Amino acid sequence: METEALSVRPSADELLHALGHAVIATDPQGRVVFWNGAAEELYGWSAAEALGRDINEVTVPEISQQAAAEIMAALREGRPWSGGFPVQRRGGKVLHALVTDSGVYRDGELIGIVGTSLNLGDAVRHLMERSSDAAVLVDEHHVVSYASPAVANLFGWPVDEVVGAPLTDRIHPEDQQDFEELVAADPTRADRAGELRVRSHGAWSWVEVAVTDLYTEPGSRSAVCNIRRSERLARIEERERLLEAVHSEVLQDLFAAALDLDHALTRAAPPIAARIDAARDAVGRAIGTLREVVKP
Repeated sequence: METEALSVRPSADELLHALGHAVIATDPQGRVVFWNGAAEELYGWSAAEALGRDINEVTVPEISQQAAAEIMAALREGRPWSGGFPVQRRGGKVLHALVTDSGVYRDGELIGIVGTSLNLGDAVRHLMERSSDAAVLVDEHHVVSYASPAVANLFGWPVDEVVGAPLTDRIHPEDQQDFEELVAADPTRADRAGELRVRSHGAWSWVEVAVTDLYTEPGSRSAVCNIRRSERLARIEERERLLEAVHSEVLQDLFAAALDLDHALTRAAPPIAARIDAARDAVGRAIGTLREVVKP
């Protein structure tokens, strides 16, 4: 009975082919040595076509080449890697995947690399796309590997232009240090959120940014940034705009009044001239107060 049970036990290859995740193994130089059925579906290459090819040729788009080289270097040093990563299907279409890569060692020597990947659309994208917040997935260099459609609706950012570029390109220069600190903060912090300015429809707008690590494994630096307009700061901005408009209008009226008083002073009789001169001084003081105290 025990022998019969052992005879139907699936092999390692059968188990790997049964997984819903794409599983790819390469040698230390990056040549594909294993490619399961899910990898065929995700990347569009059959196992026969992929085996023996450089992994970069069949999975890595141009925008990810530098990151792929850094990941491979980390793996060769014995450090596993997990995170969001733009990958490429056969034909050139870029997909956004959740990737985990680990080295395989024998007697302390690296003999291969195994990676699993899952289309982000099958994992968390549906949650991001239903959110009214803009959801952006960034790597350790703050390069965006996924952006939800809300980035276009809220801020006018074309999704295709956001993906592959650093999110910091769209953050106000004075607020980039705050963003860096948010991303680098302890993941267990409950207040891992802040307010900063982003480029929005050609102007700077205040937003609230909340940061959540995508993975909890050591070494992972992928994070999801949920971005929404800051209603509190938007109200402050609106009051500032109204103050600036009122400030400008009042100054114009005071300047006009001062010119009229100057003109009247040239024609006034001495008893009236003294009163006009006093009024002119009062208007001048009001202009000075607006300029020095009420600053838009």
